[in-house]
This record gives sequence, structure tokens and C-alpha cells, in this order.
Amino acid sequence: MSQSPFLSDSYVEETRFGFWFLRSHTWQHHVLRVAIDDLHRLFDTPLPAAPVLLDVGCGQGKSFQHLQRVFAPSRLMGTDADPHSLKLSAEEATRLGLNVELRGSDCAQLQFADASVDVVFCHQTFHHLVEQEQALAEFYRVLKPGGYLLFAESTEAYIDTWVIRWLFRHPMHVQKSAEGYLQMLRDQGFAFGPRNVSYPYLWWSRAKDFGLLERLGLRKPPPVGQREETLVNVVARKPLEQP
Repeated sequence: MSQSPFLSDSYVEETRFGFWFLRSHTWQHHVLRVAIDDLHRLFDTPLPAAPVLLDVGCGQGKSFQHLQRVFAPSRLMGTDADPHSLKLSAEEATRLGLNVELRGSDCAQLQFADASVDVVFCHQTFHHLVEQEQALAEFYRVLKPGGYLLFAESTEAYIDTWVIRWLFRHPMHVQKSAEGYLQMLRDQGFAFGPRNVSYPYLWWSRAKDFGLLERLGLRKPPPVGQREETLVNVVARKPLEQP
């Protein structure tokens, strides 16, 4: 992959295996689709009508079909720091017959105007970012008052396992627990309640055993509050009135 003018010390590039995995059926069907459907479920207000939707860290564009299906945006935009990923995103949009506006951009320095976006979709991107506070401030900046951040992330409990360390590449010193990510969102000024948060405990997110005993029916998964969360999904809103 060629070096992007937007790549900096604020972003950790994916491994070759990781880049391949982001094109796989497992990623599209068991990760992306499931996350977007779950985020849809977490809304406690009507979905914004024909929103301007920005996919930050859009990668190879595999989210586009699901975002179009669920949110029917009037404008669908994507940004990524890697030029090869953007090229593949453009090809994916063409294949799907979608008009997607793509820009190269570091999440900590988004190339979009203030208050220009209704929905920011950030899926499995944040744990690649070193400058997480700056990126979150950028998400907040580009959102219109009342706009939504759809935030879906793996936690430190998942990222800091031998199989993930072996196959993928992440900045380990910034990984956070589910509560750590929720507090970061609160500190930035985003609003959400328990109804807007979920803790999926999916088999692929349990890298120690991939939930094998539960899948064989030999054990029930521990309930929320009695386990170390591996994933957190949040629908967070930028307040209508700014302080």
C-alpha cells in the first residue's frame, strides 16, 4: 500500500492480513451488518430523514450498502487516511450504483466544514487512532446540532489478546474499556442514555475461546456486569443547544 499524505503518527495502519480481512464475507456479514443493525436499534428518536451521512474510516467501502439500506442518506460521504482504501471504496460505490463522495482525511483533521453532517458513522476505526481526543472533537465539530455519532468499537479486553496482537496492528497505549470510551464521549459533550448503549458479546469478539463453549451449548454467556466487555455500541447525540 502506498503511503498517504494523510497518514501520520495519529493513525496505525492495518496489517496485510487485516487489510484482506476487511474484504471478507465474515467482516461484511458478521461484523459490519450486525453493528449497523444494532446501532439502528439503539435510536430512541425517529431516524433523521434523508441525512447527510459521513463514514469516518470508511476503509474499502463495505459499509456503504448497509448504511444506504438503513439510513437512506441524501448524501453519503466517506473518508479514510489510506489512498488505496479510498480507491477500493470508489470501486465498491460504483459496483453498488451509489454516489459516494470520498475524501482523503485524517480523523484528527477532517476535511469537512463545521456543522455540515447529520450522522457520523465510526465503526472499528477509533482503536486505530492515536489522537483519539482530537478525532472525537472533529466528529463533534462537523456534526450539526442535534446530529448523531454512531460509535461501534472493540475494547481493550479484545484488542489486547494474543491472536489480535498477532494478526492486526493497533496503538496499544490508547486502548480503552467500554466505560472508558463512554466517558470520553461524555467528556466531549455527547449526550446518550442507557437505552442508546449496547454491549454485544459476539463470538468473534472473544478471542480467547471465540465463545466455543456457549456455541456448543455447554455454558451460558455471563450477563452484562459480570463479564469484561469486548464491544461497545453507542448512538450519541450532539446537543441542540451548545454551551
